Amino acid sequence: MTELNVGIIGCGRITDLHAPGYARSRRARIFAVCDVNPELAARRGAEWGAERVYTDYHKLLADPDVQAVEIIVPHHLHKQVCVDACEAGKHVSVQKPMALTVSECDAMIRAARENNVKLKVFENFDFYPPYVKARELIEDGAIGQPLSVRIHLGGGARGGWKVPLSAWLWRLNEQTCGGGPNIFDDGYHKFSIAIDFFGPIESVNGWVDRSFGIVDAPAMISWKYKNGMAGYLDSTFSPHMTMKSKYYTADERVEITGSEGVLYLSRCTARLLDEPVLTLCRGGVTTAFEDLRDDWVDSFTDSTLHYIGVLLDGGEPRLTGERGRQVLQFAHAAIKSSNSGEPVRPDDITV
Repeated sequence: MTELNVGIIGCGRITDLHAPGYARSRRARIFAVCDVNPELAARRGAEWGAERVYTDYHKLLADPDVQAVEIIVPHHLHKQVCVDACEAGKHVSVQKPMALTVSECDAMIRAARENNVKLKVFENFDFYPPYVKARELIEDGAIGQPLSVRIHLGGGARGGWKVPLSAWLWRLNEQTCGGGPNIFDDGYHKFSIAIDFFGPIESVNGWVDRSFGIVDAPAMISWKYKNGMAGYLDSTFSPHMTMKSKYYTADERVEITGSEGVLYLSRCTARLLDEPVLTLCRGGVTTAFEDLRDDWVDSFTDSTLHYIGVLLDGGEPRLTGERGRQVLQFAHAAIKSSNSGEPVRPDDITV
């Protein structure tokens, strides 16, 4: 196979960041698009040069010229669309979070295995170039023995791109989103980062409050890794704060401490702080890495190119269904701990 025909199922705002990866590739193209909104489907099809436009995803899945799909629909639809795609013999990239429940994840993983197709969970943060560089520095011993990771998520309500009200409403409904917008939806990125850097989680302690009755913040989540390291996430929502951003108004910062140094990462989605995106402090010397690609779209593009490479050249996705299940367990453990006031083991979340 020298060219991959991909179908995009769901043409909402976030697909503005999915499409550039295919535009960069000479080996894959957006061949078909599908959205229940016919005007949106037609506009996206024309914008991306797709040959076929659908409003019923079943018809796209029945198209023999489509080899793989990107599922970019509201969370509560992920499981069924993914299972249907696998049964139609299509490789699948499904937007994070993988599903609403662990049992839904199991059904998706099983469908991919039984139909001999590859299943990837699309989580772009793991491909963000400054995070990739930080992983390389850690592996090279730049901070010595890693000891802890601290992640901050600060949300604002002013600035950024325009998102249709309908897209916000389903995210604020836990029946369609699966949890709150900060800890379950956007928080999935942060939990994935935590696992990506240092591996599986032993236990989680969570405290999640509500801002204005709708946003799951402020929140503080701490965890212990199975390797003995510690981790911490704090999340806030500032409704009157304006953030510089081409995308969502989300400020992410990561601090990784080791026995010999510290790594500081700032920016990804928004650009609240004018400072180097990655800084290493070791031995009394501060080194700033300012020549890294650091636009949020870069992480989407690299994730998409990786997916194309896996399908055409072999290998496994970096973010497999099993890994997506693990991150979902982490998120649910944080929420369950907040509700119970007790530590929760992610491995015990099985439904």
